[in-house]
Amino acid sequence: MTVALAHPNVALAKYWGKRERPGNFPAVPSLSVTLDAMTTTTSVEVDRSLERDVVSIDGKTVKDEEAARVIDLLDRVRAAAGVTHRARVTSSSDFPASSGLASSASGFAALAVAATHEMGLDWSDERVSDLARRGSASAARSVFGGWVELRAGNSHGPESEVLGALSLAPRDALDVRVLVCVVTEDRKPASSRDGMVRTMERSPYYAAWLDTAPKLFDAMKAALAARDTERLFELAERSCLAMHASAMGAGVVYMRDVTRDVWGCIEAMRRRGHLVFATSDAGPHVKALVTSRDASTVRAELASVPGVLRVIDSGIGEGARIA
Repeated sequence: MTVALAHPNVALAKYWGKRERPGNFPAVPSLSVTLDAMTTTTSVEVDRSLERDVVSIDGKTVKDEEAARVIDLLDRVRAAAGVTHRARVTSSSDFPASSGLASSASGFAALAVAATHEMGLDWSDERVSDLARRGSASAARSVFGGWVELRAGNSHGPESEVLGALSLAPRDALDVRVLVCVVTEDRKPASSRDGMVRTMERSPYYAAWLDTAPKLFDAMKAALAARDTERLFELAERSCLAMHASAMGAGVVYMRDVTRDVWGCIEAMRRRGHLVFATSDAGPHVKALVTSRDASTVRAELASVPGVLRVIDSGIGEGARIA
């Protein structure tokens, strides 16, 4: 049995939308930072006695569509390794799953690392990242620690085309903390995959998103290289709002009243001179981007917003690894 650990990441330059071709290729580039305060632990055990793969997530055996992406990843590893036996997969996270906190990112990153190791494959991080991306595009980034980029996929090409994430900068490149405002323990009503499809099919703003997102990514990458924290935070907030605007144009709404209240609190603190900006993924939770100087004050104010269940104070994490 092989056990792997991985952390979720928060995309600062958002990924939203897929190329219209097989293989789960993102339509726009993304830039993320890996978080150290939340962890997914996944074990993979090849078991000759099994007739089919068994997948357990957070103590519950899952089947059908929920297990299909896990089994597809295992099939890819088996084909590469020349292994035919089924496997037992057990995964758990110490934070709410399927609610917009990137549990699929950490889950598939940990699965890719554990499965390749368990079946004897000595793959590079980039190739493991490509494998993880096929289960969840954001998982490609969680294979790496620190500051990470994932390029957009080509519009055309074979499904076998390799597209893994790449490390941009080490964990200590900037003095940044991410304060995760958890506002619900419930699963979100629309998965990220479904939300993306609906946005692509229905939103009148999706074309504008496809035009805007790469420009924000390039500007953010330049800000990171220049170690310009405030510029990076400001661009991240713009990317988030543009992503949600395109989704809302298709009737895909992840934000709740408490989400907007937290954003309002962050804007008020910024007017008072604190270096703090907001971002949200495909869910109602808010991540406040701060430096260590402002983290304590900002955390206390965010925790006092009605509807905020708790605030997770996260530093910058390392990549997926064997436990």
